[in-house]
Amino acid sequence: MTQAIQKTLRDSAGMRWTALLLLALAMFCSYIFMDILSPIKDLMQETRGWDSTAFGTMQGSEVFLNVFVFFLIFAGIILDKMGVRFTAVLSAAVMLVGACIKWYAVSESFIGSGLETWFTNNLNYIPVFDELGVSPFYEGMPASAKFAACGFMIFGCGCEMAGITVSRGIVKWFKGREMALAMGSEMALARLGVATCMIFSPFFARLGGQISVTRSVAFGVVLMCIALIMTIVYFFMDQKLDAQTGEAEEKDDPFKVSDIGKILSDSGFWIVALLCVLYYSAIFPFQKYAVNMLQCNLTLTPPDADSFWANSSVTIVQYVIMLIVAAAGFASNFQKKANMKYGLLAISIIALITYCYMGYMRQSAESIFAVFPLLAVLITPILGSYLDHHGKAASMLVLGSLLLIGCHLTFAFILPMFKGNAVGGIIIAYATILVLGASFSLVPASLWPSVPKLVDAKVIGSAYALIFWIQNIGLWLFPLLIGKVLDKTNPGVTDPTQFDYTAPLVMLACLGVAALILGFVLKAVDKKKGIGLELPNIQE
Repeated sequence: MTQAIQKTLRDSAGMRWTALLLLALAMFCSYIFMDILSPIKDLMQETRGWDSTAFGTMQGSEVFLNVFVFFLIFAGIILDKMGVRFTAVLSAAVMLVGACIKWYAVSESFIGSGLETWFTNNLNYIPVFDELGVSPFYEGMPASAKFAACGFMIFGCGCEMAGITVSRGIVKWFKGREMALAMGSEMALARLGVATCMIFSPFFARLGGQISVTRSVAFGVVLMCIALIMTIVYFFMDQKLDAQTGEAEEKDDPFKVSDIGKILSDSGFWIVALLCVLYYSAIFPFQKYAVNMLQCNLTLTPPDADSFWANSSVTIVQYVIMLIVAAAGFASNFQKKANMKYGLLAISIIALITYCYMGYMRQSAESIFAVFPLLAVLITPILGSYLDHHGKAASMLVLGSLLLIGCHLTFAFILPMFKGNAVGGIIIAYATILVLGASFSLVPASLWPSVPKLVDAKVIGSAYALIFWIQNIGLWLFPLLIGKVLDKTNPGVTDPTQFDYTAPLVMLACLGVAALILGFVLKAVDKKKGIGLELPNIQE
């Protein structure tokens, strides 16, 4: 009878992985909306007059409130006070509101409206923020970009709140179990949202031969509705778990402001936080420009309008093949029989080669960059399982930094050498993008499971919030910097496919160098203080 009482949803592998799936699907949808305009940067310039500075300023606005109004810190307090399930639903609702505003901002209905006139005449000067040089708007910024930035700020509040909530939720459901594998798997699935965005955002924008960027954003809004539904279902699962265990997050170990001081006084915490900001600043801002970078550095010849490869249905086929790559590769990690494991791995590799061939035949920069998360989906569970059983998290971060540096330098100096070589350039691009995605998978698998080793359980939400806040400074700054550097180093260039991306890419490679140095520092601190970052998560 006692054993039956102690048996909870968390003890069932199927139920805890179902809870993870619900959270991961919500993040999958948010990742799609986060970069919904990234693969159509050229269309935003052509149809809405957004130059690189306007585009970068709008993209960086996503985290403005989190950084400068400290909303992310409050989100951590809300999470510690109210618990995972309440915060999950709240974050999804906030994201949906922001997404709707951004959709209206880029819609045809906004053009010529009184709202457009107001945004044109206002928000050209923001006291204090302008003096500090951190204003999310500037004089001459298109009205649609300003209003879209407002919506993106609101979306960003919900998105980052969702990020710390998912991390806390995984700790709640998987602590003492396969936590690194769970975190790695969640990020692997969520990052498929990047690939989905790269494929379907241009697809909807060009659907029917008539360009409409509004359709792409509307697609994202629908997905945010789905994300809200996922979090509501999770709400009831989490509620039942608390009823079984007697836990009550919002009442146990009440949050104290003084706890933040304890977190900030830990040198290991700071190194982890700085590693996060360096890694994420070198990846997420890059994603927002990656498709345009490929358009500028590859020789792409669109297929004939009446050919098979120009047909819109090819997009669907290519996406299905991508899902096969991801599903077969991911499932291979969980097979105990060698023939099943290697059989699924073979299917994944064959499907990946097929996908890459289709991307080449379509001569599409967005479908080429869409391979970014695919190798990560394959190896993240492997890394997570390895870290759960063998450790070496800090060592993995050093390796990730080296790969990050190599990839950005390849994009900066080697890829442009192959311009004019239709086959060679695309091969270099595919290989580099896959390795970059693999290097990025080291972050969730290595860093996030390390945070519970650094702080007390009652302030995990606040610890994640502080890390995300520090990380968000980079996510605000670098999209804006890349846009400004592009405009400064490409004076007089009006064709959005003719920019020279060397300077921004070298800047991102420098972030990798800084991360590499911090990786070695983290290893030294871990060895000196015995934090246990190199130890396995599962203690047998």
